[in-house]
Amino acid sequence: MMVKPDLLVKIERLSAIGIDLSAEKDHVRLLETILMGAKEIAGADAGTLYLLREDNCLHFEIVIADSINIAMGGKNGKPVTMTAVPLHDANGNPNNRNVASCTALENRIINIPDAYVNSEYDFSGTRKFDEKSGFRSQSFLSVPMRDHEDILIGVLQLINAIDPETSAVIPFSKEDEKLVSSLASQAAVALTRKRLVDGLENLLQSLIQLVATAI
Repeated sequence: MMVKPDLLVKIERLSAIGIDLSAEKDHVRLLETILMGAKEIAGADAGTLYLLREDNCLHFEIVIADSINIAMGGKNGKPVTMTAVPLHDANGNPNNRNVASCTALENRIINIPDAYVNSEYDFSGTRKFDEKSGFRSQSFLSVPMRDHEDILIGVLQLINAIDPETSAVIPFSKEDEKLVSSLASQAAVALTRKRLVDGLENLLQSLIQLVATAI
């Protein structure tokens, strides 16, 4: 089967991003590389990278929307002010009404052509954001980030795929799903490796301080 030229370019770019992820030592730049790489590969106008924390919530780490010049989180972005997304409600029930949490809980890709005509998920927060910012959130691609041990690290969510010829907002394709899913897996492994390295470095520093105190 012949591979389309534009797909071949995307695959080559995915490979290059994977190399960048494995080489990046700075945690924040690593997160930026993940989200910017996903946006580039899928041709998305906006995106969000969530990380799962100890409180069992998905926290907004980086939020970017090119068309309205919004950048929150990362090296140069403003502080992220958005409320974290819980995976469960106060009674312990799974939060399946939110796209990001449902992606995480069910470990599946969710591809929505138009959020404004979708009734399966709760997009009230999205609509409030759109009203305040003047943005129009339409197509969504939400992908779980799980590492080599199948442990959930976070969720990678892209918004508004852009047609390169017409600049119109279009749905994300099946090719986008596969490519972004591959990137999300590489990203999860890179983040896990970074956490392990940081943990070992902190342990070593603690041991050095302990020995110095004993001496």
